Amino acid sequence: MIIRKAEIECVAALKSQYPTKGYPEVAFAGRSNVGKSSLINALVNRKALARTSSKPGKTRTINFYNINDALFLVDLPGYGYAQVSKEEKKKWGAMIEGYLNGRDELRLVILLVDIRHEPTQDDKLMLEWMRQTGKKVVVVATKSDKLSNNQLMKQVPLIKKSLKLTEEERFVLFSSETKRGKDELWDIIKNECSIIE
Repeated sequence: MIIRKAEIECVAALKSQYPTKGYPEVAFAGRSNVGKSSLINALVNRKALARTSSKPGKTRTINFYNINDALFLVDLPGYGYAQVSKEEKKKWGAMIEGYLNGRDELRLVILLVDIRHEPTQDDKLMLEWMRQTGKKVVVVATKSDKLSNNQLMKQVPLIKKSLKLTEEERFVLFSSETKRGKDELWDIIKNECSIIE
């Protein structure tokens, strides 16, 4: 994908703040610190479009990034971060659920998991919930550069089994450092969003 434009369109905490341009949307979901911001930055060849933080739980809003006036990449708040109050978690949960359930423009959800760890209960619940709502989902295992090929060969089947992935459900190994999986992910996004370059 040739990126001519990549900029923040809006930061939303309420449905009334979502963009109204009608572009197809791809949402990124995953635990805090799984690498959502790094993945978005790698996809669009920008270092700091999506803000990365060493402190998990930094994204507390839904951030819409305008790509080429053709597509929105949507960064959802990370889940499963222990340092946040129950009240705050509930608020995030309602915000994420409201977006995923009620957004007609949403074409694809990319669920990020860390290749180094077995998926958490939150990851499994998120994937199961998306299956039930009929959303198209791709599981992306981030930080693949952190493991050797031998370790990857062990981890990939473990993660697929843990998430009960079917043959039809897509799984992509990704590294924001080496850009592994970037082209594959763009192909999926363009296909699902009917984007022709």
